[in-house]
Amino acid sequence: MIQGKFDEVGHILFEIELVASNTSKLPVEAMLDTGFTGFLAINKQDIDTFGWVFNGNEWMVTPQGQVRLEKYLGKIVLDEQEYELPVYAGNHITEVLLGSLWLKILPLTVNYQAGILTLGD
Repeated sequence: MIQGKFDEVGHILFEIELVASNTSKLPVEAMLDTGFTGFLAINKQDIDTFGWVFNGNEWMVTPQGQVRLEKYLGKIVLDEQEYELPVYAGNHITEVLLGSLWLKILPLTVNYQAGILTLGD
């Protein structure tokens, strides 16, 4: 189970690690965005540093509507478990985003008033 937090405006944030192709890890704060229908999205300019394999372009649903994003095969560590998954990149993405697909495999527990926020078992 990974503990999250709320920022000053109420965004849901989790600490994850992005794993480069050379196995180095970069801890980042990722925002849960249920308007994004994939697993992970990142700004296009940041993608080159990880050496992830490009897998074409794909139309994805975001809060801004359907957009065409570049698709890469990347790795992240979430709750001490490594996942290999599609990572989407675009110029308009300003935060590292965890999308709604996570909610299909990991339960989300939120109690805003108590400050309880967990993702996973």
